Amino acid sequence: MSQFALCVGINRFENLPMASWLHGCVNDASDVSALLGRAFGFADTSITLLTDQAATKDAVFGALTEALDRANTPGEHLDHIVFTMSSHGTQLPDTSGDEADQVDEAFATYDLRQSGTAWDPDTLIVDDELHEIFARLPKGVLLDVILDTCHSGSGLRALDLLPTMDDRRPRFVPPPTPLGRNGAEADRADTRMLRDLVRSSKAVAKPVLFAACRADQTAADANFDGRYNGAFTHFVLDALQPGVTLSRAEVIKQVNVKLRARKFNQRAQLEASAPGKSTAWGTAF
Repeated sequence: MSQFALCVGINRFENLPMASWLHGCVNDASDVSALLGRAFGFADTSITLLTDQAATKDAVFGALTEALDRANTPGEHLDHIVFTMSSHGTQLPDTSGDEADQVDEAFATYDLRQSGTAWDPDTLIVDDELHEIFARLPKGVLLDVILDTCHSGSGLRALDLLPTMDDRRPRFVPPPTPLGRNGAEADRADTRMLRDLVRSSKAVAKPVLFAACRADQTAADANFDGRYNGAFTHFVLDALQPGVTLSRAEVIKQVNVKLRARKFNQRAQLEASAPGKSTAWGTAF
């Protein structure tokens, strides 16, 4: 089996103040990378790890594009792609007219910067861009995606995500100005997220998507026994340890039980076909 993984984790951002930096994203990427080798047979040469200053928009998007190019090249025999990203989520004014709430979900890369009243789209990854890449997935190639980020600021009102708590902070950075958000409806619970694009895609093959929270929630960056991880990634790693075989649906159920037990308000999400939900993570269906 030919495999490729891209694991992205960004704690520090070139143009954000230190108060907006995160603590657990690099650990997330490193820990998932190690697990892929230890439990899922990924060779070191098949894993690309991009953290902090290495994780620019061009680097992340370029690596993903290269993976999908390989998957569509006859003779490459690429069977399994894994993409994981731990970073800030944010919002960008919708310019394509496909968003009822007038904002696009976006994922911050290291070089995130402001352009006018909004974020510069060349320095973050928009949900529509990921959707277009994922739509190129050919039949017979498995794509597992894990996103430990968010794009809704409404969850900042939740007690466990208030930025004054030293051991937990939200993985969300708001648009630089109110105009950069462009739409008072963006706090609504039915805000669209990437999983909705995946669900509605007409592509022949679709990725299996693990997401850290609902569209109206924020994902937590949290301290576990003196070491930071994303709360979602921390519990996913627990569920995917060698020797433990759970279906993807069982993994998400176990993760949510542990999130509730530790009083995190976020709830993990799974987007997959029925066969994808009933088979083990990393397994074709």
